Amino acid sequence: MPGTGTLDTNAPRDDGDSPSLLSPLGYDDDASSIHSRSEQDTDSDDDQLQLRARNSRELRARDRLVLMEEEELEGLVASTRREQERKRRGSGLAVPNPLRMLKRKGSNASLASSTDDVVDEKRERRRLRRQRRQQKKERLLENAAHGEDGELMYEMEEGGMKDGSSTGASSDRDDSDEVDRRQLGMLADAKVRKGRRWWRWVLIHSLIVIGFAILVLVAWKLSKNRKGTVIRDQEYLSNGTALFAPTTIIISLDGFRADFLQRDITPRLNAFIKEGVSPKYMLPSFPSVTFPNHYTLATGLYPESHGVVGNTFWDPELKAEFYYTDPDRSLHPKWWGGEPFWVTAEKQGIRTAIHMWPGSEAHVLHVEPSFMDKYNGNESLDNKAARVLELIDKPGKEDETVALSEMRPQVIAAYVPNVDSAGHKFGPNSTEIRAVIEDADNFLDTVFHGLSQRNLTDIVNVIVVSDHGMATTDVSRLIQLEDLIDTSKIEHIDGWPLYGLRPYESADVRPLYDELAKKAESNPNFDVYLRDENMPERYHFSNNDRIAPLWIVPKTGWAIVTKEEFDVAKAKEDGSVYHPRGLHGYDHEHPLMRAIFVARGPAFPHSGNSEIDVFQNIEVYNLLCDSVGIEPKPNNGTLRLPLKPKGTHKPEDTPEVPEDPEPERPKLPIATDPARPTLPGKADGKTSTTKQAAPESEAPKPEPPKPKPTSEKPPAPDGGAKGGDDEKSEGGIKGIWDWFTDKVNEVWDTITGSN
Repeated sequence: MPGTGTLDTNAPRDDGDSPSLLSPLGYDDDASSIHSRSEQDTDSDDDQLQLRARNSRELRARDRLVLMEEEELEGLVASTRREQERKRRGSGLAVPNPLRMLKRKGSNASLASSTDDVVDEKRERRRLRRQRRQQKKERLLENAAHGEDGELMYEMEEGGMKDGSSTGASSDRDDSDEVDRRQLGMLADAKVRKGRRWWRWVLIHSLIVIGFAILVLVAWKLSKNRKGTVIRDQEYLSNGTALFAPTTIIISLDGFRADFLQRDITPRLNAFIKEGVSPKYMLPSFPSVTFPNHYTLATGLYPESHGVVGNTFWDPELKAEFYYTDPDRSLHPKWWGGEPFWVTAEKQGIRTAIHMWPGSEAHVLHVEPSFMDKYNGNESLDNKAARVLELIDKPGKEDETVALSEMRPQVIAAYVPNVDSAGHKFGPNSTEIRAVIEDADNFLDTVFHGLSQRNLTDIVNVIVVSDHGMATTDVSRLIQLEDLIDTSKIEHIDGWPLYGLRPYESADVRPLYDELAKKAESNPNFDVYLRDENMPERYHFSNNDRIAPLWIVPKTGWAIVTKEEFDVAKAKEDGSVYHPRGLHGYDHEHPLMRAIFVARGPAFPHSGNSEIDVFQNIEVYNLLCDSVGIEPKPNNGTLRLPLKPKGTHKPEDTPEVPEDPEPERPKLPIATDPARPTLPGKADGKTSTTKQAAPESEAPKPEPPKPKPTSEKPPAPDGGAKGGDDEKSEGGIKGIWDWFTDKVNEVWDTITGSN
C-alpha cells in the first residue's frame, strides 16, 4: 500500500466469486456497509455484495424483511386500487359495502373484474417471489457443494451448523430464534390490526342496524296505536256531522244516596230514569267507602280481590300504609290489583278519557288512559260539564287527517265529589246538601242538553252511578275506643268509621276479641269480627292479608273515635258538635248506604222507565265493557248485556225513605230478664252480634284469588282500658231531646213541603 496509511475497501469486481479471505470484505461488516444498496447497478450486484458480507442466517433474515416489505407494498397497491375503483363507480365515501364483503367471503369467482385483476397480480408476484427464493437456494447449495460458501464455513467453524444438515438452509444459529420471534410478532401485529379493522366494520354496521330497528319499532308502535281505533269491526253511527263508534259516558256522583231521588230536587235525574233503565237502587261493596267502591266499579272485583280494602290500610308484606289523600302513599301501582276498565279498553284499542276517577292516576299495569285529568277538588261543575262535551267533540274516524293523540275517546269517565263533600261537612239531611244535590242535577242537565244539541241522545250511552250513601252522625252515637280496648296493645288501626285492629303481638288477637265480644253483649251499637273466623260471607271481606285480623264495625250512624280525635265524655258535657256531620263505610246493605245506577243509550235498548232487579256494583264493569264492545277481564260480576227488565217503575213500589238511627242506650249488664233481640237475626248467647236487617238473598259470587300481603298499620294512640259502658242520666235526657227535635223537624218539613 502507498504510505497514505488508509485502508482500501474497494475490491476488484473482476475476480468473480473468489474473494480473498483476508480482504476486509470477508470479515469487516462496516466495510461492506460502505457500499449501500442504492449504489449498486443491479439486484445481482447487490446480491453478490450481500453474499460476500453476510452469512446464511443474516441472508434469511434479510429475505424475510424483503418479503414483508413486498407484501406491505402489495397491500398498499391493492387498497389504492380498490379505493380508485370505488371512486370510479360513483361513491367517494369510504364506507364498507356489506354486500361486497359477503361476496368477498363467499367466493373469489364472484368478485368484480377490478378485484380479479388485483388477485391475479398478487398471485403473479407470489410466483415470482417463490422463483427468486428457489434460485437463491440453488445458488447457495451449489456454492456449498464446491466449498466456496465462506459464510457456511464460518457457521460450521462457529458450531452454528445443525447436525444432519447438508445445506446452509438449515444452519440456524441459536440467536436466529429471536429473529423468527420478531417476524412472528410482526405477523401477529398485522393480524391484530386486521382484526381491529374488522371489528370497527362490525361496530359501524351494528349501529346502523340497531338504529334502523329502533325506527321500525317506533313506526310499528305508532301504527299499532293508530290501528287500535279500528281494531274491531264496529258499527258506526252518524249524527249528521261525525261518525261515532260505540261510545259510553259514565258519571259517578260520590255520596249520592238512592233516596235523594225522592226529595223532588233532581228533575234531570228523575227524567233520566224515565228515559232509561235502572234498579230501585244499587248496593255498594263492603266497606262502603269511596276508594274501594270506585275501584270495584272500575274492575268488577270485591275490595278483598282488587286489594284496595279501605281508604286507609296497612300492608304487612310491603310494610307500608295506603292513605287515600296522600299521593305518595296511594298512587303507586303496587296498591291497585285487577284491571280497571280504562286499561281493558286501551289494551283492546279503545281510547279512554278519565276525569279525576279515583285510581286513574296510579299507572295501573303501566297502561295510561288516552286522556287523563288529575284530581282537582276545586274544579267547578260547569268546568266538568264543559270537559265532558269537549272530549265528545274531538274528531273521530270521519277525519282521516287527525293525529292519534287528538282522536275522540270511546269511554269517558267523570267523577263528581261535591255531594259527598257536602254530606260529610253538613250531613245528609242538611239544607246545604240540598243545594249541592241540585247543583249536581244541573251538571247532568248541562251534559244531557249538550248531547241533545249534538244529536247524540240516541248515539252515545250514558251511565250515572254513585258509590255509596250517607248517614248522619251525632255525639250521642259515638263510642270511645279506649272504653272498649287497651289501645297500648294495638300497633296499627285500619279504616274508619269501622276499625281494623292489628296488635303488636298476634297472640293478643284472641284475648282482645273475647274482651270486645263480651262488651258487645251489653252494647248493641257495634259488632266485632275476626277476619278468619266469623266475618259475614256477604261482606266478601276476608281473603286478603291487607284486611286486619280484628274488626269493630259500628252500627250505621254510629262512629268509633279515639280520645286523641274526640273526647266523647267532654263533648257531651260542653255540648260540642262532632264532625264530620255525615259518615259512610257501614254495612253495605243498609238502606242509608244504597247507591244508584241509571243507564240510557243504544246499548240499553229498553223502554223508558224500565226496572231491573237490584244488583251490587261489581256488575258495572261488565256492563260498561259490553256497551263499547270490549271483552272484560275475569271478575266477580255475572251480569251482562242485554239487560232483562222485569217491568217498569211504579210509584207505589218506591222504597220508603230511610230514617237516621235513633240514639240507643246501652243495656245494663245487671238485667236478669231474658235478653231480647234488638236487631233481626240476633241470637241470644252469641259473643258477636249480626249486622242490622240486611237481605242475604244474593246469589253467591265466585271466590276471588287471595292476594299475598301480611298485616300491620299506623300507630294508634296509647291509652288505658276503660270498661265502663254506663252513661250519665243527663246524656240519656239529651239523647231523647235530640230524637224529639229530629221528629219535629221532619214533621215541619212535611208540612212545608221542603222534604
